Amino acid sequence: MRLMTAAAAIVFAGLAILGFLAVGYALAGFAIVTAAAFLATRGGEAVGRRARPTSVSERADDPLQVVIANLPDPVIALDGDGRVLALNERARSLAPALRQGEPVSLALRMPELIEAIGRAYARGEEQRIEYSDHVPLDRWFETVVVPVSRRANLNKPDLILMIFHDLTPLRRVEEMRADFIANASHELRTPLAALSGFIETLQGSARDDAKARERFLAIMQEQARRMARLIDDLLSLSRIELNAHRRPDTPVDLVPIVRQVVDGLETLARDRGVTVHVAAEGALTVLGDRDELVRVFENLIENALKYGAAGKRVDITVTQAVSTEGETEALIGVRDYGPGIAPEHLPRLTERFYRVDVSESRAQGGTGLGLALVKHILNRHRGRLSIESVLGEGATFTVHLPAPGTPP
Repeated sequence: MRLMTAAAAIVFAGLAILGFLAVGYALAGFAIVTAAAFLATRGGEAVGRRARPTSVSERADDPLQVVIANLPDPVIALDGDGRVLALNERARSLAPALRQGEPVSLALRMPELIEAIGRAYARGEEQRIEYSDHVPLDRWFETVVVPVSRRANLNKPDLILMIFHDLTPLRRVEEMRADFIANASHELRTPLAALSGFIETLQGSARDDAKARERFLAIMQEQARRMARLIDDLLSLSRIELNAHRRPDTPVDLVPIVRQVVDGLETLARDRGVTVHVAAEGALTVLGDRDELVRVFENLIENALKYGAAGKRVDITVTQAVSTEGETEALIGVRDYGPGIAPEHLPRLTERFYRVDVSESRAQGGTGLGLALVKHILNRHRGRLSIESVLGEGATFTVHLPAPGTPP
């Protein structure tokens, strides 16, 4: 506009100087041209503003954006062409490539999702679809695609809402349940098959063989005990899980519990030739369930005696310390000097039925549930278990329990 005004001034000034126009007419012409240029420029800007599409989310006061931003699930709003109008931060974290004003298909490269959007727009009906994403981790989602008409006289919806529900926790629980049932049935099937086979043998060819009968009965008794231990552990695990939300509130002293467990396992330690040393000074009180804590230390100390027996020594320490979060903790460490545990096994040791050496565990009478029980009991007590090991140098299992006065 400035260039046009300057040019008009030069032209009309020249006409006036040369005498082609009177000064008054030159000034009037210059004013008319300048006004026309100004109006044209403002009109062009207005047309430009009307022509440029405005995203819903660009207006901070838009009700749609306000609602979407505060929804607990990832939500994306699309126009009729599948372009992103608005999204919340949860949707942005789900698909960082999402951009306002761009087609959603550029960020969500799932054909089933794009097809669901097309069906919702064409039919005006809600669509539900489940899909999985395996990068960077395995995750499962259910997406609800909802067509919305914001005015009553529209033939087609002018807005598509996509709501994402994360099904990953449910899928993982289902997988864990299936694995648990498969493992439990397998663990029970083995002793049952042994018992059935020995019973048939005693009823048949070994009916009158006293020596074979005594040997088979001893094996059958051990298999029956193994099933009893497994069932007992399964029931204990189920009971602990049912009460996981109830934190124990009874003060108990850990030192007598640890010494009681060590005394109860004295025969096993003597049979394995292992010396157990307990280092504890004074009393160390926590809020807990005494029977469950006894179960924790029985599992840990018995494992040290069985699987770390080659080191001929087990050290147990009962101390108090301040955690990195500034909370006071009771620390009970059980250290053996056996063969140790390879690093790849450490993260999975507390999984149900997970064993470093299956044959060795069964030979020692283990059910594969001991450390899972320990983990769940400690979770109920708002504690945790840490494991450190170096191959050839043994392993240390440390129980961390909040001491009185520590916030829950």
